[in-house]
Amino acid sequence: MTEKEQLRVVAPTSAPSDGGALKVGRRAAYLGIVVVLVAVGSIAVGGWSSYTETRNALETSRHHQDFVPAVRVAEVRDTGETISVSLPATTQAFTTANIFARASGYIDERPADIGDRVKAGQLLAEITAPELDHQIEQAKATLELDRATLRQNQANMDLAQITWNRDKPLVAEGWTTRQQGSIDQQNLKALQAAVGVAQQNIAAQEAQLRVLNQQKVYQTVVAPFDGVVTQRNIDVGSLVQADATTGTFMFTVMQTDVIRTQVYVPQDHAVGVSPGVEAIVHIPEIPDRGFPGKVTRIASALQPDTRTLLTEIDVPNPDGALPPGTYCTVELHIPRKELSLMVPAEAIVFDSEGLHVAVLEDGVAHFRKVTVARDLGTEVEISAGLKKGELVIRNPTVDLVDGSRARAQRDPIKEAENKG
Repeated sequence: MTEKEQLRVVAPTSAPSDGGALKVGRRAAYLGIVVVLVAVGSIAVGGWSSYTETRNALETSRHHQDFVPAVRVAEVRDTGETISVSLPATTQAFTTANIFARASGYIDERPADIGDRVKAGQLLAEITAPELDHQIEQAKATLELDRATLRQNQANMDLAQITWNRDKPLVAEGWTTRQQGSIDQQNLKALQAAVGVAQQNIAAQEAQLRVLNQQKVYQTVVAPFDGVVTQRNIDVGSLVQADATTGTFMFTVMQTDVIRTQVYVPQDHAVGVSPGVEAIVHIPEIPDRGFPGKVTRIASALQPDTRTLLTEIDVPNPDGALPPGTYCTVELHIPRKELSLMVPAEAIVFDSEGLHVAVLEDGVAHFRKVTVARDLGTEVEISAGLKKGELVIRNPTVDLVDGSRARAQRDPIKEAENKG
């Protein structure tokens, strides 16, 4: 190879060596700039993140300092002038009559049956007893005989009186013996006594006849009052006996146009119960209807074993929809002797110092000690410690202390229930 060819081969390879170094330098410069920019960006991002976190922390701290929690509240309301008490009871007929036979004999007719509504004086049964008719006829004949005896004795007495009146002056003048005068006088007295006996016999026989006639009346059994026949123990042809202790039990008639309900009122409510107090009787089988009535009678003392007051309520029942002997509940509207306040049970706080409620006043919670009169389950009756219209906090949290700030959040459903 010639020198010239060697130069051609070597020259091209040696010339670009300066340009490659320049390119490498430029690349290193670019890389340094990028590294510097990345470092500056990282520092800027880190600084911004730190600033953001610090600002958020400050805002959170200020938010916690200025945060006012929302609490559910309820308004303290009064219990009203009356208190409603629901007590179990049983309905009874206003009047119940068990009808026994007062005349012995056989049932000849029985038009009344169980469930029949009857009027006072309406025929229930007819008893037949032919021997009673014979006894009445015999008593009438004996009465006529006694009356005839009386007339006879009266005539003999009149004759004896005339004889004595005629012989008395003769005896005095000696024309007739004293013996005859004594006989005439005593005969008159005997006949006067006989007249008295006859009169008494007539009175006794008249009384006996009235008894027999009354037994005749008893053969017709009638309803004692307007009511319904609830029991029948006889039928046509049945033999009935008239006896004070073992007489035949024939019918039971109940007066149902007014229902008598007896209820035992506990001692804590008995103080306000008096005649005229409004009451409503409810039957589970008739849920859509209440039967209004009034307290008509109360016992003068409480039952010593149960500490309850026997109270009777009369309920008008013109349509007979309220049957006797039914289990029911009686809602009494008893006037209060002293007014009290009502709060939700969830507002009561119990701790070592007793019972308290948290009252919200001008956005600040204050704990008040209260006195509970009655626990009604979802509500509590307060007798001291609160005023009507104040706001109590429902279910106060454990971190709520006296003086804590809070804002009211009413419960519309609870408010509607309380107003209802």
